[in-house]
Amino acid sequence: MKTSHQALLALVVLFAAACGGSGSADSAKPATPTVAAVPQIPADAEIAAKAYDPGYTVPDTFFADLRSDTAGSYTIHHVLDSSQSYELCTDDLVEAQAWEEADNASRAVNGYYVTSIETNRYFEIVRELSYTQDVGNITTPTTPGFARVFKCGHTNRDGVDRNLLDGYAGRIDPALLTGARLQDFTEYLWQFAWFNVSHKKVIASRAGSAPDAMRHTLVLALVNNQGTGNCDRIDVVEWHFDANASSGEIHRRFDLHHSFEATLEGGVARLCD
Repeated sequence: MKTSHQALLALVVLFAAACGGSGSADSAKPATPTVAAVPQIPADAEIAAKAYDPGYTVPDTFFADLRSDTAGSYTIHHVLDSSQSYELCTDDLVEAQAWEEADNASRAVNGYYVTSIETNRYFEIVRELSYTQDVGNITTPTTPGFARVFKCGHTNRDGVDRNLLDGYAGRIDPALLTGARLQDFTEYLWQFAWFNVSHKKVIASRAGSAPDAMRHTLVLALVNNQGTGNCDRIDVVEWHFDANASSGEIHRRFDLHHSFEATLEGGVARLCD
């Protein structure tokens, strides 16, 4: 499956995160802020097993994209602003179609219009993309392309710097903000985060809380090769997405929890001393 999306970010690379105009979170602070207890990080042996498992990427209950069961190759693409920094949003289908049509004309591979669909998250314009030669895993002359424009009432990405792992991530309408909506927001955007294949492992996706904010955290395992004859270093990272209940603004923070060394021997993960 070729998910060529302009919405990804790099670790070594980046990620695309959230919504809404930038601005500071509500400055009111409770006298004694508290952080709710969250589940413990899994044991290193469990993390290593998942990190090395080629069939594992995310937990079983993780968000699955509407197009994930599409047969063969396809492309999911988010229409970006002119600076290529953030995904556009509108609540007007006609405007979304106009933006996508201009975007299609400027892309290296164009497609002819097939249909449009609408979900509570985005407008999606479906095109059949034409390839003049074999590109990546594209083996047929045409392949479906799904171009999306977010609905501002659901996901407002205005002003997000997609090159950053930390900082402003967007905005959700505070009237619609719930723990489930924040989780959905976080896991959806993860689908379009660009990490090295060996890095793209979500060990856990969990709810929590932070002072003055609702929180959702992705626990990531990042495998770093340290050269021939050496064990790999596995960095365990907590990627927090904190949503301010008053403004709906979301901020992300990429925190290294700890590192350990491991290796793969005979197809089995082993921790190194």
